[in-house]
Amino acid sequence: MNQTKIISSILFYICAILSAGYLITFGYSLFCLITGFSVTPYKEGQFLHINYPLTEQPFLNIENNYPYMIFSFMSVLIAYGIFFWLSARVFKVFFQQKLFTEENIMRLKTFYLYNIFIPFPLVMIASFFVEVESIIWGLVFIHFMLGIFCLFLANIFKQGLHLQNEQDLFI
Repeated sequence: MNQTKIISSILFYICAILSAGYLITFGYSLFCLITGFSVTPYKEGQFLHINYPLTEQPFLNIENNYPYMIFSFMSVLIAYGIFFWLSARVFKVFFQQKLFTEENIMRLKTFYLYNIFIPFPLVMIASFFVEVESIIWGLVFIHFMLGIFCLFLANIFKQGLHLQNEQDLFI
């Protein structure tokens, strides 16, 4: 069990950092696109550079049209920011003193609900406005499978909580 705690704590920090990176990038990009701050058009206005703060160095390159900005850029940043934040919360479950708790079951439940019910509708809506490459459907399937796997884990944890409450079981 010590090995699980070490690996899960490392993955917790990696996912937390990735989540922060995606969410900060989302916030900064949204600010820049709304205000025009640190945005440089190029190729006759077809594309935009979102520059590093207070520099002229390009940080992100995006197409200069609203459907792309919304569905292929901003929604991806926010969706993966949330995904990695929820992933960090799931990994946190596995280095807790007490494994089978209502709080840990809720973390698993939130993760599986997000992965089962968010990617597919998000990509379906986006497909009406932008071209969705075939690899994206593969990612949707992977998220769905992650959600199903976490659903199984949540059900195992529910059973463990039930047994723990009956027998005061600790792992």
